[in-house]
Amino acid sequence: MRRLGCRASFVAAIAAALPAASLLASGPAAAVVSATDDTGRTITLAAPARRIVSLAPHTTELLFASGAGSWLVGVTDYSDYPPQANRIPSVGSAAAFDVERIVSLRPDLVVAWGSGNSASKIAALRQLGIPVFDSEPREFETIASSMERLARLAGTEPAGQAAARAFRVRLQTIAASYRQRPPVRVFYQIWRAPLMTLNDDHLVSDAIQLCGGQNIFGKLRQLAPSVSMEAVLKENPEVIITGSGGEPDPLAQWRRFPAITAVARDNLFTVASETMTRSGPRILDGTETLCRQLALARSRRK
Repeated sequence: MRRLGCRASFVAAIAAALPAASLLASGPAAAVVSATDDTGRTITLAAPARRIVSLAPHTTELLFASGAGSWLVGVTDYSDYPPQANRIPSVGSAAAFDVERIVSLRPDLVVAWGSGNSASKIAALRQLGIPVFDSEPREFETIASSMERLARLAGTEPAGQAAARAFRVRLQTIAASYRQRPPVRVFYQIWRAPLMTLNDDHLVSDAIQLCGGQNIFGKLRQLAPSVSMEAVLKENPEVIITGSGGEPDPLAQWRRFPAITAVARDNLFTVASETMTRSGPRILDGTETLCRQLALARSRRK
């Protein structure tokens, strides 16, 4: 893709035509709406958003859940849930979306992914006066409140409030069933080569803890640190979990080490990746699966 600096005239021309809804209201008839994003920034729109661009699969899911799916005019690659999201034009990948394409869609709101989108491209959108809501749920409650806040910006508050309420009720039910069970030491693998995991700042660790598990690398500093196979062997997890993907047996490399408790007890599990690493409402689907897997691991103790 050409450098952004070479597109200044194109972007300036399109920016001049951006809808008035992307700016603060000047007339008395406008229904101003406001919400705080996950960085603490307040987003204020002259009226509820009617042209929204989502820059991550999880933000697409949050917008649909909050009742704002009808207002989506652009999404990033792999925004495949719910099924109707597949019919929305793509603006590129989360890491390398097309700024020109987004501007041409005349959005009055962009919902971004703080740790997954290009910071410079997000800054460029803001410089053009396009309101950007930064979504970075690190806790279950933030997912619930995200649906409420996005619904406020989209004018779909009843739907967002209902979705958040259902999410909280289901979360409490899962927690009541599993949180007090005996702890299980877990290694959660997100990538095989290089070997990578997630620390306790990630929502996946919240899911592990909710199920009565302990993330063996939860105290590492990086959100998604690389670890060595030797470090995993030393920690000797009782359970190893990874997301399902194209490989028939994504944890096959661990079967070479029968002394690991997870291997000895056949506690090598997979969970649908999109229900665990996407910080959207389906995280509870993945959490329930994970809780059942940890319960099975407890049942295999001698």
